Parts: sequence; C-alpha cells; structure tokens
Amino acid sequence: MRAVYGMKARLALPPIALLIAVVVAFGSGQFAVSLPELWGYVMSLVVSGPSSEASATVETIIVQIRLPRILAAVSVGAALAVAGTAYQGMFRNPLVSPDILGVSAGAGLGAVVGIFLGLSMLWVQLLAFVGGLVAVALVYAVARFARHHGSTLAMALSGIAIGSLLGAGISLLKILADPYTELPSITFWLLGGLNAVTLADVATTVPIMLLGLVPLILLRWRMNVLSLSDEEATALGVNVVQTRLWFILSATLMTAAAVSITGIIGWIGLVIPHIARLWVGPNFTRLLPTALFMGAAFLVLTDTLARTLASIELPLGILTSFLGAPFFLSLLMKGGRHG
Repeated sequence: MRAVYGMKARLALPPIALLIAVVVAFGSGQFAVSLPELWGYVMSLVVSGPSSEASATVETIIVQIRLPRILAAVSVGAALAVAGTAYQGMFRNPLVSPDILGVSAGAGLGAVVGIFLGLSMLWVQLLAFVGGLVAVALVYAVARFARHHGSTLAMALSGIAIGSLLGAGISLLKILADPYTELPSITFWLLGGLNAVTLADVATTVPIMLLGLVPLILLRWRMNVLSLSDEEATALGVNVVQTRLWFILSATLMTAAAVSITGIIGWIGLVIPHIARLWVGPNFTRLLPTALFMGAAFLVLTDTLARTLASIELPLGILTSFLGAPFFLSLLMKGGRHG
C-alpha cells in the first residue's frame, strides 16, 4: 500500500513542477510581474473578462510577450522528451535520442535553405518540417536495404550517416551564405530559441504535435512488449514492424514540428527520458506522461534562465548543452562504477 501511494506521489510531482515553472516564467524577466499582479490579472479574466483595473503594461507583457514563448516551451519540451522516450524504447537503447534518425539535421537543413534563399519565416518553418520528414524517410529507406545488419542496428547506423550528410549540407550553406545578413540568421536559428515564436506559430504546430502524441498514448502498452525480443513480442500478438513504424512516424512528426519553430535544441530528448526512468521506472504507461511533464518543465525553466541570467538573451541550445552534457557524463561515470 505504501508503494502505491509512493508511486502516486511520484506521478503527481512532475505536473506540479510544471505549474510552478510556468508561474515563475510569467513573473520573471526584465520587467518583473509579482504574484499578486499575475493573480489579479487571471481573476479579472475569470470573473468579469478583461478589466480596466488590470495594468495595460502587465497585460501586454503577460499576453503578448511571455504567453507565446511559455506555451511554446511547454509544447516543444514535452514533444522532444516524449519523442526521445519513444525512440529509446523502440531501439531498446538508452543512448538514443531524436537526433539518431537525422530529424534535427534534416529540419535544420530545411530551415537553412529557407534562410539562404531569403524566404519568409513561414517558409523557413515549413521547409524545416519537410526536411525532418524527408530525413527519416531516407533513413527508413536505407535501413530497409541494410536489414542484414538487423533492423534496429541498420536504422541507427543509417540515421547517423544521413544525419552527418545533412550536417555537411548545413556547413556548406553556412560557407556560401552572406556573412553580414544570412550567416548570423542561420547561426542563431541553429542555436535554438523561443524569442521569435508567436501565438500563430504555437497554434499551427501544437495540433501537429498532438497528432503525433495520440498514437503514442493509445499504443503505450505495446512499447512494454517491444522491450522484449521481436520473437517474443510477435508471439504475444504484436505486429512488431507495424508498431515500430507507427512509433517512429509519431515521434518524428513531433520532433520535426518542434524544431520547425524553435531551431535545434539538443539534449532534452536524451536526458529527460533518463531522469523520468529513474523517477518512475521503465513501465512505458507511467514513463510517457512523466517524461512529457518533465520535458515541458525543463524547457520552461531553461527559457526563463536564458532571458534572465544576462543582459542579453542566451540561446537555448547553449544552456541545454551546459545542463545536459554534465548530467549525461555523470550517468556514464555512475554506470561505469556499477559495471
């Protein structure tokens, strides 16, 4: 009985952490919004609609500046963490992340092509999304021709190779880009950030992320079966190839949608699933929602730090690397001592 209550408490803490992170994010920044001011604005909406008593400045900061990036941080952090959890479960490899299938590199190349050609931000985001999907299609096609290495290994190796090839394409375009106009835009986009996200971007990409999330939730119990060998999973009535394909397409859809509006933000898809697994165990039915809330809370807090630590806003990709790399190295060293 105590173990049941303990697990319920563990499942409840990540959503609470996300709520606290969102409140802190609304209040923090160059113009601080106190908790009473934030509460007063929320109550004015709930009780009597937009009130004249609410400060126009506070309303502008909350609605037009912080709300879009907080919503984006919640959705992108959740999407990347869920995608990483799904990839690690599918490949039965805790070192796998959304980058393994070249999704980030494909989306990055698509966006860089858009910036290089001087297209609008809408086209840049669309090309990033298409680039991510094309990358995983290439990886899947190559893996089918290399199945003699084993389907999982072939998929991972082809993902690394395609990702490296697409990364070379990004480097080539950076060399050819105008150093005063295009190159700075390309560099900052690749570093990742939420400063340019609008409510329209969120409204466009969140439904796509949900489209990828729904199959993962509905098929979450099958992920536990996929942790067995393919022969055992087939004997239990699971179509391994079809189920794995659904998970790959869903996770890729979520990753490509996230990268298309924020740029490349690394480490979330690798580190958050590890933390969630340590917190609630490997059962995918508990692991998936826990990773979702942890990923959202992590990116909201990281974005808050990015815009408050210095007088200028720091790129999110740099901060997630500073936080994610030491944690990952500590996991490696801890595993080495136990080995």
